[in-house]
Amino acid sequence: MADVTLKEIALIVGVVAACYWNSLFCGFVFDDVSAILDNKDLHPSTPLKNLFQNDFWGTPMSEERSHKSYRPLTVFTFRLNYLFSELNAVSYHLLNLVFHAVVCIVFLKVCKLFLDNRSSVIASLLFAVHPIHTEAVTGVVGRAELLSSIFFLAAFLSYTKSKGPDNTIVWTPIAVTVCLVAVATLCKEQGITVVGICCVYEVFIAQGYTLPMLLDAAMQILRGKCSIPYSMLQTLLKLIVLMFSTLLLVVVRVQVIQSQLPVFTRFDNPAAVSPSPARQLTFNYLLPVNAWLLLNPSELCCDWTMGTIPLVESFLDIRNIATITFFCFLGSLIVFSLRYPGDSSKTVLMALCLIVLPFIPASNLFFPVGFVVAERVLYVPSMGFCILVAHGWKRLSNKSVLRRVSWICLSVVLFTHALKTLHRNWDWESEYTLFMSALKVNKNNAKLWNNVGHALENEKNFERALRFFIQATQVQPDDIGAHMNVGRTYKNLNKTKEAEESYMIAKSLMPQIIPGKKYAARVAPNHLNVYINLANLIRANESRLEEADQLYRQAISMRPDFKQAYISRGELLLKMNKPVKAKEAYLRALELDRTNADLWYNLAIVYIELKDPTEALKNFNQALELNPKHKLALFNSALLMQESGDPMLRPEAKKRLLSYVKEEPQDANGYFNLGMLAMDDKKDAEAESWMKKAIRLQPGFRSALFNLALLYSQTAKELMALPVLEELLRYYPDHTKGLILKGDILMNQKKDISGAKRCFEKILEMDPNNVQGKHNLCVVYFEERDLIKAEKCLVETLVLAPHEEYIQRHLNIVRSKISLLSAAEQSTFPADRTAAVGEKKIPFENLKEVKNEQKTTQTLNSNVNKGQSNSKKRTEKNNTDKETKKKSTKEIKDIEKKRVAALKRLEEIERILNGE
Repeated sequence: MADVTLKEIALIVGVVAACYWNSLFCGFVFDDVSAILDNKDLHPSTPLKNLFQNDFWGTPMSEERSHKSYRPLTVFTFRLNYLFSELNAVSYHLLNLVFHAVVCIVFLKVCKLFLDNRSSVIASLLFAVHPIHTEAVTGVVGRAELLSSIFFLAAFLSYTKSKGPDNTIVWTPIAVTVCLVAVATLCKEQGITVVGICCVYEVFIAQGYTLPMLLDAAMQILRGKCSIPYSMLQTLLKLIVLMFSTLLLVVVRVQVIQSQLPVFTRFDNPAAVSPSPARQLTFNYLLPVNAWLLLNPSELCCDWTMGTIPLVESFLDIRNIATITFFCFLGSLIVFSLRYPGDSSKTVLMALCLIVLPFIPASNLFFPVGFVVAERVLYVPSMGFCILVAHGWKRLSNKSVLRRVSWICLSVVLFTHALKTLHRNWDWESEYTLFMSALKVNKNNAKLWNNVGHALENEKNFERALRFFIQATQVQPDDIGAHMNVGRTYKNLNKTKEAEESYMIAKSLMPQIIPGKKYAARVAPNHLNVYINLANLIRANESRLEEADQLYRQAISMRPDFKQAYISRGELLLKMNKPVKAKEAYLRALELDRTNADLWYNLAIVYIELKDPTEALKNFNQALELNPKHKLALFNSALLMQESGDPMLRPEAKKRLLSYVKEEPQDANGYFNLGMLAMDDKKDAEAESWMKKAIRLQPGFRSALFNLALLYSQTAKELMALPVLEELLRYYPDHTKGLILKGDILMNQKKDISGAKRCFEKILEMDPNNVQGKHNLCVVYFEERDLIKAEKCLVETLVLAPHEEYIQRHLNIVRSKISLLSAAEQSTFPADRTAAVGEKKIPFENLKEVKNEQKTTQTLNSNVNKGQSNSKKRTEKNNTDKETKKKSTKEIKDIEKKRVAALKRLEEIERILNGE
């Protein structure tokens, strides 16, 4: 076996780079979204053990919705990409390009086992530029093929060294082979098929047997004319070791999937659920279809499911000719390679093994798979195809008559394939370009119309998306998912009536319950989301909440382990003011998935509704233990700690709010609540800084503006509070407490009685029964020396608040002054007292503002309509001005006590936006 030279490596790497450089400009498309963007196993916060418990898409292998594709080592490389560049697509595509180059180089080394140097290089170059590989190389999820192929070829190369001098067995290469097979299988399942190739190599290449020789030896042994030769015994021993190791890997793999095959629908693979003979005829026809893609990769498509290839339902279908022709050609090659000795037959045999054996798991011949045709599964089989082409070219080029023609043809093939690959890469630039290119090849696949609609939907182009979704329903009228897409888009366009009609159509297409047959086994799990979507739509109507609940319960009855149904029903029950039943729903969901941080978060919200803050905090902490960056749990648990009144919890509350603002640096609510914490801790400068930052991020932030003004007023900076109050009242002219605080400052600091009067009069225009505003206006009348008007005003105020002792006291003082005036005695107020009779300032005993917002729940891990909430509880610090009294220390203490009480903040803890 010749070694690979540096020139050959440089040539191959250069060709790969020339063909795939533009793949670096592509994003995450199609299956990349599920495998990369939505896969939590890539995140450093996810334990590494999850990679070995979940499938390729991050779904636990134990769940029925799992695809059962077990490729932990491939996911590990995605995780390394995420560690270095997070979701920067360039690094993912670059690593795929490097892996493809490595595969081409290792493949060249394999080719040199069966071809001369020139033919080996040609086979490797053809493999490097073949357009069928764009899905495996440019599509990030194709890395499973690339990694598996590297270890696949390495295992085979290792096995070729297991034959020692005098046909002895060298066990070290065999042990290495077994290990590499295991690694290849952990990258992708087809890696295990290299064992079959090793067996064929051992018998027909290493030992040099042909099929007639084996048959003759078997007959001799059966007739007792000879014993089994020692060399054949050694061969059997090696084969037994290989087969035993393979059986062990298969057993482990079956245990991993828990003896369950994945659930596919007839839309994924229509032939798999078709009756005989349509199923067998279609599956056999797919073999020549795949062969044609290798031979003529001019029309490539990213998705061959649904109606792309119509079923072959009759023996009279003309497409059966293609099937017969394919099997005749394949059979002739097999006979030639097994019957005749010589290097040519050995080369053909190994090429056929590389084509056939790795393709068997995807062939549908032994068990159904979730696709009709998938270009990326042809990555390894194309190696055998390239060897066949290179071998055939060698035979032709050896004939002087055809030598020049063979070189011209080879050059044209390599050049056109390279151009096609380069052009095809651009199709993978975005989901829109990818699926539009697929529609040019095939317009009978409803899934493609749906996917173009999804791409437009992601761009918020709902009108165009709707047209593609409707077209999908016309191409495949019984496609439940397409009708669900139409309904969701109508909802996004605020056309609820049309949305409900579309959901009802989708619901009517659901399979009917068959007694004694498990419902979930006959329908894709995501199709049950039609009940969730429909219920989420109609529950916006308060009169139809019971109807929505009935839909949730129907979904649960069909599938008792339908986690999303429990989650959505829990949200609805909270809306229906049934927190106890909501708690039961969330606890049931937690029985199905205790690792879901969002469920623990939702349960915490339920406990808040049940007025159990201790349990709520425990559940918030559980959510944060599972996901330390759970933003809503960070925020709301911090508020819960803050409202507990326990000073020991404030440092942790601050820590969580700081973590929150790190995750959401543009959310003013986080900075505002840090300011409130600082006010509680009497850290005035820090509080001022946080409040100002909140206002910069959100101009017109009502709570932050008021509390900043309040902070200034409490720290003897009343004049700094005035411009803040002006800004507050510019955004919210009817802000009662802002007007009261402004009037207080104008009266007591600026001595602007008329300005204070306007503030209090405006309050009474908005709310004639506002006790504080009316009392303070009475004080203004007194300051204006209009005692009669002040008396009348205080009488009216006392009617509104008959139990307020300070109003009665002030009324008595005013009346006494009036009596004195009637006796011709002049009474004046000291210059430094502005507010009330008896040298008192305007009291603000009840200046307390709490902004209560509707409590809702939100489910973050929804398979129906995902949403994210950024709304939080906003609170406003309450202000009361001081009342100074000369006559009684007890009165001063009473007023101070009222002031302290007025400054206590009341907050609602929970603030979440209900998301679908």
